[in-house]
Amino acid sequence: MSDVSEVKRRFISSWGEMGTCWGINRTMAQIHALLMVSHVPLSTDDIMKELHISRGNANMNLRDLISWGLIRREVKIGDRKEYFVGEKDVWKMFCTIVRERKKREIEPVIKALEMCLGEVHDKKTANEEARLLQSKLDELLEFLRMADGLMEKISRQESNKIVPMILKTLK
Repeated sequence: MSDVSEVKRRFISSWGEMGTCWGINRTMAQIHALLMVSHVPLSTDDIMKELHISRGNANMNLRDLISWGLIRREVKIGDRKEYFVGEKDVWKMFCTIVRERKKREIEPVIKALEMCLGEVHDKKTANEEARLLQSKLDELLEFLRMADGLMEKISRQESNKIVPMILKTLK
């Protein structure tokens, strides 16, 4: 195995581990990493061979990555196979991940907190426990709405070079 192949293998493995910390399954993150660093489109067979995974596992995770907007299908004329290409622009990839995490994680929690607050208000109980619960839920909801707004602004900056430049200056 060449030195570059070993580095690529370690990167894919590390990206897979990082994905599990973010709540994404390891295989999905590994496929994403493989397609991110691949200089040519890869077929499902290529991905299966490279990562030693089953066809079902590959297909399921490829569908998820497509739904996230992190990869896209590509067709080669005269070839019946589907090929896949990963997003190469790191900032666009980051914005896509922020947008999807916001949609899948933050927004449902905001809705749940709003429902809980509605139920606490409906109880019209004046006891201390209800007031403390309402206060804490209000505080959490305010924070999550602020985080949601920030994530919304960041996720819309795909083509804007100002935000990445500002982030670089914060280093």
